[in-house]
Amino acid sequence: MNSEEIRSHLNTKWAAGIVDYKDITGSTNDTADDAGKRGEPSGFLAVADRQDSGRGSRGRSWVSPAGYNIFMSIMLRPTIPMDKAPGLTLVMAISIAQAVEDELTAAGYNLEACGPQIKWPNDIVLNKRKICGILTELRPQEKGYYVIIGVGINVNQPVEEFPEDIRQTAGSILAETGIKLQRSKLIAAAMKHFERNYEAYMEKGDLSGTEDAPLKTFYEDRLINVGNIVKIVDPDEEYEAKAIGITDSGALVVETQDGKQEEINAGEVSVRGLYGYV
Repeated sequence: MNSEEIRSHLNTKWAAGIVDYKDITGSTNDTADDAGKRGEPSGFLAVADRQDSGRGSRGRSWVSPAGYNIFMSIMLRPTIPMDKAPGLTLVMAISIAQAVEDELTAAGYNLEACGPQIKWPNDIVLNKRKICGILTELRPQEKGYYVIIGVGINVNQPVEEFPEDIRQTAGSILAETGIKLQRSKLIAAAMKHFERNYEAYMEKGDLSGTEDAPLKTFYEDRLINVGNIVKIVDPDEEYEAKAIGITDSGALVVETQDGKQEEINAGEVSVRGLYGYV
């Protein structure tokens, strides 16, 4: 994989308008951050074959071997208030799931057997194993702000290449479907979907979406939490509830045991039967 190969598959107006590819980097989020600081245009995409300092949510590290996976970060300059920018994490989750669906379908795979799902808010899951993590960072500036969305997708990594302690929770597209995908094509598909979905989010300022991109519907159609009992863990308490869907702002709607509906905006949410939660 290289920048020329990625560009050859792109079909976008501005997303990945600049592609900065490196064989090895510390973190693609850092590369995208540097691009934001120096004034690069919205849509700048940093891609690496391997990360040495990749990071996930809540400060977790992200295993980043070379030759198998996708590590990329896009820098954006949104036209919406900064307090609405975190919803872009869910927009990216939709886009990655759609891209995986496209590429698996093109490879002749039956999605009914094992299609990508989203664990709220932003994990992509195949066969109950996490194949993608997304990390969004906001960077205020003197005038406005920019956003970095980092994405790590386990594409062609064999099971034996995962550390033993995460093999029950982490997977790859190859390991779960038997299909080896061309990473550059998957990146291009993700950028195509993201460009459309992002523009819909900019137009509405939330996940209500447009006729061309009904974002809330896109998201809930793939939401693994829906109808399932989930465990909500926040600093004050831990309890179980039934997941109903999401709001236009991206909050998870749950029904508690006494029949009341609540909106979850933050905290750890675990789905029963997933990631070792029984």
